[in-house]
Amino acid sequence: MNEKQMVGEKAVEYIKDGMVVGLGTGSTAYYTITKLGELVRNGFNIKGIPTSEQTAALAVEQGITLVDFKDVNQIDVAIDGADEFDADLNLIKGGGGALLREKIIANAASIFIVIADSSKGAKKLGAFPLPVEIVTFGADMTTKKIAELGCEPKLRLTGNQPFITDNGNYILDCDFKHIESPKEMELQLNKIPGVVENGLFVNMADRLITIENGELVEKTK
Repeated sequence: MNEKQMVGEKAVEYIKDGMVVGLGTGSTAYYTITKLGELVRNGFNIKGIPTSEQTAALAVEQGITLVDFKDVNQIDVAIDGADEFDADLNLIKGGGGALLREKIIANAASIFIVIADSSKGAKKLGAFPLPVEIVTFGADMTTKKIAELGCEPKLRLTGNQPFITDNGNYILDCDFKHIESPKEMELQLNKIPGVVENGLFVNMADRLITIENGELVEKTK
């Protein structure tokens, strides 16, 4: 069993029968969703709210019932991966292109559990280029304004064409090298007109499940 599978399946222990669950996007969340599908096929009853169209398709394939925000009062638990985390459980997310929906769902959840393999830990965030979702209108100007914060933004591509999010926007992958104050950077980015959301998840994770020295470990704020 690889590290992603270890942490992804461990998180399922926090899901109880009857819960509404935020379903993350990416290669680690894949193992959470497939494990949940196994439980559902054995009689487990949950409802899922997916963070992406990709996740929605996987959940349906696994037999998990999906619901919309309008159909529920709360999300009990959200489980999602991270591209980078620091000792304070601040995160960079968005490598899979779903950061906006991921942040909405994480913010709405009573408990937000992050699953990440040992390679994702960092003393300071920023080695992983920070994804920033921007509207297509005025994208060049928005990119210039973001660059003024001290990074090199690159438009994410699929082949030769811009990558388009599930929300119809672009993503800029912004190389900051390291981010001294994630909270301040989050606020500065979101003040720029044209920025929809950024991949800094500050003070949002309630629990981190990761691997240290080959063993599962859990960390809380």
